[in-house]
Formats: sequence, structure tokens, C-alpha cells
Amino acid sequence: MAVKIRMKRIGAKKRPFYRIVVADERSPRDGKFIEEIGYYNPISEPKVFKIDSERVDYWIGVGAKPTTTVARLLKTDFEDLAKQVEEKKKAEAEKKAKEAEERRLKREAEKKAKEAEERRLKREAEEKAKAEEAAKEVEAAAAEEEVVEETEEEVEA
Repeated sequence: MAVKIRMKRIGAKKRPFYRIVVADERSPRDGKFIEEIGYYNPISEPKVFKIDSERVDYWIGVGAKPTTTVARLLKTDFEDLAKQVEEKKKAEAEKKAKEAEERRLKREAEKKAKEAEERRLKREAEEKAKAEEAAKEVEAAAAEEEVVEETEEEVEA
């Protein structure tokens, strides 16, 4: 029994709609079929073509031959699908690269901010230490002046 993957025409007059079926090549076009694996609507915009690719692979593996029209539809469908998958992978790769770059820039900015904060804290600590030293020197100078004044008073007395 020779099996074909072909189109079964349904729909109204001058309004075709096709079902993609697996059928014995001896059966009539719109007659008995083994399995329905998809459909094709050439009238709609854009043209609608939906097929169960797993079942197509199975039937081709078993020995079914697609008709030229179905083979053309399968080829364009799989080419479009491959193109869409490739574009999607490319877009995802670009998105991941962009996210990685953003994370890297964010880490660098955080690192610079942390270093700036450390420098500011260090500078404040140094200024505070200098202020404390200056205050101690002022106290020491004031204490010496008191000692000098006391000694001058003792000398005068």
C-alpha cells in the first residue's frame, strides 16, 4: 500500500480550504484517509498553514511520500520556522549580552561608589583627627599660658 501525504479539499465553491491528510494513493482526493495531520487556508490573509510536524516526521519515516504541493508547503513552513527560531535565538543572545553588560556596569558603579565612600570616610577621619590634635594643642597652649601667668604672678608677689 503506497501512502501519500496530500491535501483534501473542503470548503465552498471558489472558497477552498484544505486538510492535510495521510491517505492511500488509490483512494479518491476527498475520500477515505488514514490520519488528518493539519490544514491549509489559502484564502485568509496571511495564509494559514498548520501541521503536526511530529506526525509528518513519523509518516515520512514510515515511507509516506508528500505530494509536490504539500512538500512545497512543508518546505516553506519549515524554512520560516527555522528562520523564526534563528531570529529568536539571536534576539535572546543579544538580550543576554545586554543584560550582562548592564550587570557589569552596575557592579563597576557600585565599586566606584564604595571606593568614593571609603575615601570620604577616611578623609573625614583624618580631618577629625587633625581637629582633635588642634584642640589638644590649643588646650596645651592654654595650659602653658596659665602656668606662665601663675609664674609671673608668683614672681611679682
